[in-house]
Amino acid sequence: MANSPQARKRARQADRRNTRNAASRSRLRTAIKAVTHAVEGGDKTAAQIAYRTAVRIIDLAYGKGLIHRNKAARHKNRLNNVLRTMT
Repeated sequence: MANSPQARKRARQADRRNTRNAASRSRLRTAIKAVTHAVEGGDKTAAQIAYRTAVRIIDLAYGKGLIHRNKAARHKNRLNNVLRTMT
């Protein structure tokens, strides 16, 4: 356990950030799954809307330092490839 006031404050900050980051990661995963489910459902319009939303959330996660630049690019590329294969 933290003993000094500075260490206690850092522990409080880490807890807040951990909670915020967990929520952002969950939002990211949910957005990616929404695109996948829309593609599996065969609804191209819904898939395109979900894709645009997912790209925005992925970019926000990268901008906040939650995920690496390459991981963001990889997710967007894979979702775009799946979307383009829809007929």
